[in-house]
Amino acid sequence: MRPLSPQQDGIATYYDATGAGACSYDASPGDLRVAAMNTPQWDNSAVCGMCVRVEGPRGQVTVRIVDRCPECLSGHLDLSREAFAAIADPADGRVSVKWQPVSCDVQGPVIYRFKEGSSQWWTGIQVRNTRVPVRSLEVQQGAAWVNVARQDYNFFVEPSGLGVGPYTLRVTGSDGQQLIESGVMLRSEGDAPGTVQFQ
Repeated sequence: MRPLSPQQDGIATYYDATGAGACSYDASPGDLRVAAMNTPQWDNSAVCGMCVRVEGPRGQVTVRIVDRCPECLSGHLDLSREAFAAIADPADGRVSVKWQPVSCDVQGPVIYRFKEGSSQWWTGIQVRNTRVPVRSLEVQQGAAWVNVARQDYNFFVEPSGLGVGPYTLRVTGSDGQQLIESGVMLRSEGDAPGTVQFQ
């Protein structure tokens, strides 16, 4: 897991996390090493899926951002109970930490999740299982790449639709890496497996 940006000082608290939340991910009862990002650093959901290494009084843990903490100030991470217990005594409730975004240790290629209700006339796509957070999603139309607008619930949505497909998509990571995926088939909802992954 390589660093994606400098380490920063912050605060950690905890909540009853399920893995679901403002990032529109599914609950992940088998992996609750998750956290909610403070509102000032939420960046219109661009931090969703980002992995963060957190160092606290008792040790360190790597969590995945799945939610937003509305009342948290900049530098504040709201961890799952399980993740907080790995770095501090839960009885403390609130501790000083150092944290740093890092690449995620994911397996296999990226996954394209089509939002329920997607069609050729309205299309919502989320990019999952990525080593680095996703900065932008574009679709090829003729010789041009057209940006698909990101929503604050972590889907890229084209309100007039992307047509019947199949689509060629270009995914840009937070570190500038780009993936090009062709042959992505339209689904009314659910996952379309990809074939590529960030380094």
